[in-house]
Order: sequence, then C-alpha cells, then structure tokens
Amino acid sequence: MFKKLHRQMTLFCTLVTGLILVAMSCICLTIAESGIKDVSYSSFINNLNSLYSYLENQSVITHTWIAQMEYNYNMQMEIKDTGNNLVFQSLNPSSEGEKLITQAKDMALQTYGLDVHNFNKNSVLSKHKEFKMTGYDGELYYASAALIPKVSGYLSITVISPFTTQKAQIIRQRLLFVLVDLGAVILLGIFSWLFTRQMIRPLKENRDKQVQFIASASHELRSPLTVITSSLSALKIAGKEDFLRFIHAMESEAGRMARLINDMLTLANADARNWAIHREPVELDTLVLETYEKFEPQAIVKKLNFAFHIPDQKMPALLCDPGRIGQVLSILLDNAFAYTPAGQKVDISLSFELGRFRIAVTDTGPGIVDKNKKAVFDRFYRVDSSHKDKEHFGLGLCIAREIVKLHKGKIWIEDTPGGGTTIIFQLPGT
Repeated sequence: MFKKLHRQMTLFCTLVTGLILVAMSCICLTIAESGIKDVSYSSFINNLNSLYSYLENQSVITHTWIAQMEYNYNMQMEIKDTGNNLVFQSLNPSSEGEKLITQAKDMALQTYGLDVHNFNKNSVLSKHKEFKMTGYDGELYYASAALIPKVSGYLSITVISPFTTQKAQIIRQRLLFVLVDLGAVILLGIFSWLFTRQMIRPLKENRDKQVQFIASASHELRSPLTVITSSLSALKIAGKEDFLRFIHAMESEAGRMARLINDMLTLANADARNWAIHREPVELDTLVLETYEKFEPQAIVKKLNFAFHIPDQKMPALLCDPGRIGQVLSILLDNAFAYTPAGQKVDISLSFELGRFRIAVTDTGPGIVDKNKKAVFDRFYRVDSSHKDKEHFGLGLCIAREIVKLHKGKIWIEDTPGGGTTIIFQLPGT
C-alpha cells in the first residue's frame, strides 16, 4: 500500500511541479522571443534610417556600396533611378528575390498606399514605409518601400530582410529551454521520490507501530484470558482442595488484565489529547520521600540496597499533578526493581538547578545499550525479550513519558557509572 502511495505521490508532485515549470518556461520563452523580434525589427529600422539618410545625401551610388550594405545588414535591395535600374546593380538577381521584391511593392501599395512607380514631382520630402510580411515561401520578412526625391528625378527603393538569423536563434533558444526543462523535471522527479519517501516514512512507522501494538496487546490479553478459561474448566472437575487455588489464579489474572486495560486506556487518552492533569503546589522532596517509603518494603524483600538523596536546603513548590508525578516515580522504581539483581543498588535522587527540578532513578543492573535507549519508551517494548514478568507489560515508560510531556518536561536515559541504568526526568520550576 505504501509503495503504491509513494509512486502516486511522486508522480503527482512531479507532474504538478513539472507543469508549473513548463508553464513558467513558456511564458519566459514567449517574452524572450518577443524581445528578439523587437530588437531585430528595431535594428532593421535603424539600418534603414542610415541607408535612406545616405541615399538622400549622395549623388553617386556605387555597386560596391550596395553589395556592402546588403551583406552588412542582411538584406536585399532594389534601387531604381526614375524608374530605371541602376546599371551597376546586380546583373544576376535571384528569381526568389525578385518575387519577394515584387510582393513587397504590392503590399506597400495595397496596404499603405505607397507606389514606388509613381512619384509626385511636386514632392520634396522622402516617403517610406516599413512593415512585416509573410513571403510566398511562408517565411517572415521585414520590408520597406521608399521614394526619395533627387535633383534630376527620384530614387525608388524596395528592401527586404529575411528573419532567418533570428529564427535560428529562437529555435536554438527553444531547444535549450526544452533540454533545461527536461533536466529540471528529472531532478524534480528524483527530489519528489526522496521527499515523498520521507513524508510517508512516519506514516509507515506509525502503521507498523499500531500493528505491533495491536498484536502485543492481543497477546497480553490472551494470556490472562487463557488462564481464566482454563481455570473455569478445571473448576468443573476440581476437588475442594484445588477450588481456592483456581479461584485465586482467576482473580490474579483478572487483576492483571484490568491493569493492562487501564494502561491502554491511559495511553489512548494521551493520544486523543484529552488526558487532563490537575495541578497544585507540591513539595517534591516530600513526594520523593513518600515514594521511597512505599517501595522500601519491596526493596527489603528483593534484597536491594535502596537509598534516596534530597537536598538539605528548602526547594520551591512545584505546580504539578502529584498523583501523575507519583505515578512516574512508581513506574521508574518498578522497572529498576524488576531488572536489578539482588544485592545491587537502586537510588532515587532529587535536585533543583537553574529553575528546573531533576529527578533520577539509578540502578546497577545490566544496563541498556545505546541503540535501545529511545526504544524503551515505545509501547510493549522490553529490553530483554525473554523477560516475562507478568507485572510489566512494556507500557510503563511510555506512560511516564506522556505524563512528563504533559508537564512540559523531558525524560531520558543515561548509563550509570560502573554499569547500570539511570532514568532522569526534568520538570520546569515555573
């Protein structure tokens, strides 16, 4: 399912961002092409102005000059002196060029009313029109037609300039944009693949944790149910001497199931963010001492060296939920007692520094390797998978973390010097 979602999200992200990129590229390309056309047309106009200015002021026009202008300005010209071709003009004009020159003359006459074959003798000013036209070959051309009065007559000029150079530049630019866009879309696809994988990973991990949670909860609930069912079956055939033993087993397993369900409901409330805490001023040193006294008999039974350490100076009261903070202390001590062998030490200590309360539960048990220090706060996690203590379901530290988070604190694990585990939680003083 997640693989399919990954592919779909990658395709969607690549498609959307690719379409946006292509659209923006088309806009930029259109602007760039318009700029090329405007610049080339402006250049054509400037060249014509220089050409007409020269023709107005010169009485002698050489074939060399015409050839040079045609080469420099990339244009073809037809210049007639009072209706007659200049004798030194090109002797071999191309038929294609002649057709285009004729087309330009016709367009100047029909569209702009400028007839290069009909000059008003009373006119003393030059006349010219510049325009764009599509040639008979389908290509774009810049064209101009002009009449320039001279002392002994007049000059009629027709000029055409092909758009081929600019067109080649535009084609190269389009190819460049296509290649750049193609490369960008490929990079976007790679980025989308990596990005969506990172987005989906928490969802997949959460799904896996939910599946694992359900499997672990089912297993934990099945065990007491199996014992209760077996005991009920046994009661039918049990004698009086075994009756109380089976009743006690069922009561024990029912209590175990009730504790597990309560823990699961606690976590469900925490997940739903409707887990309320009731704050009140609490003397933490008193709370630590009370918790120590509650666990001291258990330490004696387990033959553990149990001690507490609180500051001698008076500390400010902490605004917290004393029942929940006491629950955290109990969870940490329960875990320490469960994993610490007889004859070893378990300590609980309290300190106040820089406006923060710091409570640590230290044991000298087997310790926790670094890779498991975060995982122990996961649900149903046990450092030792072979540890089957029925009093511990692997939910305690997870509940403790949720309580500490509700108090805007943090909890973490450190190694005990010389071996063992130290679990510390810190709470803000204000």
